Amino acid sequence: MTKLASDTAMILAAGLGKRMRPLTASQPKPLVRVAGKALIDHALDRLAEAGVAKAVVNVHYLADALEAHVLARAVPKIIVSDERAQLLETGGGMVKALSQLPDPFFALNADNIWLDGPKSAFHDLSRRWDPEAMDALLLVVPHARAANFNGTGDFHMDPLGRLSRRRDGRIAPFIYTGIQLVSHRLMREAPEGPFSTNVLWNRAMEQGRLYGLSFTGLWFEVGTPQAIRPTEEALLGG
Repeated sequence: MTKLASDTAMILAAGLGKRMRPLTASQPKPLVRVAGKALIDHALDRLAEAGVAKAVVNVHYLADALEAHVLARAVPKIIVSDERAQLLETGGGMVKALSQLPDPFFALNADNIWLDGPKSAFHDLSRRWDPEAMDALLLVVPHARAANFNGTGDFHMDPLGRLSRRRDGRIAPFIYTGIQLVSHRLMREAPEGPFSTNVLWNRAMEQGRLYGLSFTGLWFEVGTPQAIRPTEEALLGG
């Protein structure tokens, strides 16, 4: 089996979960349960299965409950990145945690649910990773493998795997799964304070260093309460 490119992942778990209301009125979105398990545990279990030893989890909204939940786990080892004072968004959150993250590191959203294809998503990313050519490698999925997704897509991908943004008036064939493999090079000269990872992706795209890998498994969009039941039915074979 392919050696993992990193033994550490960052799980972006600090958001307010507005699209998941009213379920997030009294609990952070990563603790919303799907198929009997908190969303963040779906992601952490996949990391553990792949052999990723450590996970850095950022917290902000209802941070005490989320922190207590993740620290109760034995595997992977959890390190909490505390954003109670200020929500830093995806890019700012990674910058704050960077001293805890090796080069490269996996990063994923806390609300990801997926079923792996022949190999784990993390081993697929590791096999494709080329640090000389890439600042980040994003796991993307075609519409046919994106359950509950009704949008127009995020990226086009050229024959070499380089990504570009969806063009106006078009449907882009690939959707970002929320999972990526990130070089510290992507984070260089990053803005201070809160900002989106899109800022760094745009620079990498301009330099031809943002790549994608088409996922061979099935990915579930679980952004709203309405997506929970069909996701559970698919996971449980209902």
